[in-house]
Amino acid sequence: MQDNDLYTANDTALLVEIRKGNRRAFNVLYDRYWKKVYNIAYKRINDREIAEDVTQDVFVQLWTRNTDAIILDLSSYLYAATRNGVFNRLGKEEKYTQLPDDVESIENHANSADSKMLHAEFLSGFTALVEALPEQQRIVFKLKFNENLSSQEIADKLQISPKTVRNHIGRALATLKSELVVFQILLLLYHK
Repeated sequence: MQDNDLYTANDTALLVEIRKGNRRAFNVLYDRYWKKVYNIAYKRINDREIAEDVTQDVFVQLWTRNTDAIILDLSSYLYAATRNGVFNRLGKEEKYTQLPDDVESIENHANSADSKMLHAEFLSGFTALVEALPEQQRIVFKLKFNENLSSQEIADKLQISPKTVRNHIGRALATLKSELVVFQILLLLYHK
């Protein structure tokens, strides 16, 4: 397809060209839809930088996706991909719970003996909490966060389904999150 034809081509024709590896067709489709994808992401997150990241991820996924899969409705695909991108981003953000101000001030004074002791106690407590998880959750958690394996890689390694892996990770994170809040409060109260 000629460059001039790409600008007037419909979405289906552009998608066919993209499946063939036509970068110019991808650029035309990107120019046509990036603002729509960005707006969908921004309305859900209300953060410009994250919305830009999600938008980029959606289009990278569109470019690199399996060429055998055919997109029948591009608007629906982009909406679903953007929504899923937002959910994935929010899920990643939830893993990193904001620490109370008192703990942050401890980190700012990392050279003091008290802060080193608190940090060591916190790490020791966290390790104990991880070790107290049920066996399968503990194994999956360590593979995910210590070895940085994907859910699929963990599933393959343990011969379980990726959904089971995600369930174990979700339960482990929920347990750790609730236990860590209590542990942080006790630690801070004990050392005041």
